[in-house]
This record gives sequence, C-alpha cells and structure tokens, in this order.
Amino acid sequence: MRIHHHWQGLPRDAQGASVAMGNFDGVHLGHRSVIDRARGAAPLGVVTFEPHPRQVFAPDASPFRLMNAEARANRLAKLGVAELYELPFDATLSGLSPAEFASQVLVQGLGISHVVVGADFRFGKGRAGTAEDLATLGRDLGFAVTIAPLLAIDGQEVSSTAIRAALAEGRPRAAAAMLGHWHRIEGEVIHGEKRGRELGYPTANMSVDGLHLPRLGVYAVRADVLTGPQAGSYMGAASLGVRPMFGVNRPNLETFLLDFKGDLYGQHISIGFVDYLRPELKFDGLPALITQMDADCVKAREILSAL
Repeated sequence: MRIHHHWQGLPRDAQGASVAMGNFDGVHLGHRSVIDRARGAAPLGVVTFEPHPRQVFAPDASPFRLMNAEARANRLAKLGVAELYELPFDATLSGLSPAEFASQVLVQGLGISHVVVGADFRFGKGRAGTAEDLATLGRDLGFAVTIAPLLAIDGQEVSSTAIRAALAEGRPRAAAAMLGHWHRIEGEVIHGEKRGRELGYPTANMSVDGLHLPRLGVYAVRADVLTGPQAGSYMGAASLGVRPMFGVNRPNLETFLLDFKGDLYGQHISIGFVDYLRPELKFDGLPALITQMDADCVKAREILSAL
C-alpha cells in the first residue's frame, strides 16, 4: 500500500482509484462495509484526514481517537487498500467549500472514478456538505458516488462512539465484535523506568498520548512485533495505567510478552486487547505485586491459549 500525504502532485498511476472516504477511526465493521463497496475494476483507495478534524476544531477536548495514523494504515493495508490518501487537515483543506473540495481535491487532485461514503458523511467548510450533496456534485463533475447505509448489529448501530464506550467499560470483546478485530494500540517501544525488568517482568513500554484509553487495568493481549528480527505474534499481559504502586504517573502501556527473550527498544509493536483481567491495584509491597503478576500471566496464558 502506498501512502500519499497530499492531493497535489500525485504520480499518474496513483490517480483514478475507486475510493472510500471518511475518518475511519478504528476501521470498524461499518467502515469496512463502506470500503468493500469501493472495490471494483479500479485500484482500491481510501481518502482520510490527518490530523482527525475533531483535533483541529476541538483541540482541548479529551483524547478520543481509537487509532493513531500508523495503526489505521496497518489495518487498511490488511484490507487490501492499494492507495491511502492521508490528506492534511489544515486551514487550506478545511476552508474549501463542498464544491471546491469535490472539484479541486477529488477531481483535479485525485482524479477519482468512484467514491463511497457513509450516510452520515459531511464535508466542506463548516461541514456544510452532505452525502447527497456529494452525489449531486459527482453527477456534475463526472465521478460515481455510492452512499453506504449505516451498519447495525443486533439492533445496535456500529460506531466509533459505541466502541469507545465498550472499551471504557473494560469490555474489549464487545468492542471487537463491532471492530471486526481486536482493539489495538500500535507504536514504537520506548524506554521506561525499567522497574519491570527489576521485578523479573521486563515490559515493552508504549505511549498512549492522544488516544482514547480503555478502562485502566491489566489485560490479556495478543502482541504482534511488527519490525525487527523477532517479528511475530506472542501472547502477553499488559498494564494500562498510571502505576499506583509508584506514585501518580502519566498513563502508558506496558506489555510483558510471554515466552519472549530479546530487546524491542525502537521496534514497532501492535497490542491487541482481548480480555480485562483486573483493575490497577496498589499493593503493600513488591512481593505481593510479583505474586499478582504471576497470577496475571497464568490467567492471560489460559485465556489466550483458548483463542
């Protein structure tokens, strides 16, 4: 999959795709239904925006993203997307009227043949354009438009909002049922305070800045090492939180990979949340903490071995 960070100056062979368009936060089953409708004779593309428009219009809002750009791109690549147009959501793009966006970005820039959007899609300055407006513009400008209905499972609309709620309640399997995959946090392994190593549980530390956080606590996880000589899939137990044993800290994600030996600093990993094991706890001392970590790993192995 090729990633393009602008709509101008694209190579000729990156134009003319059949695209799905939206923010695709989480790339859930509703998003996949939009993407699947874009499959056809032309190369499959996705048009999305970075940063997420909500980060621009409400910069002081609580973190809400289910995925960073890296995780979204990895998921879209797995779905067979050939061209990802990750458009910069800046003053220029956000200032275009619906007609200007369709003409300058979709036609002159991307040269799209077909675009699919969800029924609730809005675009253009002030979110003035609707999916129906896009269909009208497509007829005038020469590209096909498909409006995909919103997806519901067992009467519940599949949405990023509903997925955030399930994660905040510590229900990763409910989130996965709407996502179509485990909820994942992806990124580079960074240096931490190395307390886990001292306790016999060396962990891979990751930043969670800018992301909607699942319920804080300990999880059974599937850990995929994406880069480096030890790339592969591993079982693991992960702690998401502020480490109350050691004072109030900035939230981060620490994952202990079962049956793994090696150095992951600087490598990129993907942590899939499978089951919530317990909340964060403050123990009377390190021996009690280690005993609990032993139990967490036994439980995680039991759960993950049954998948």
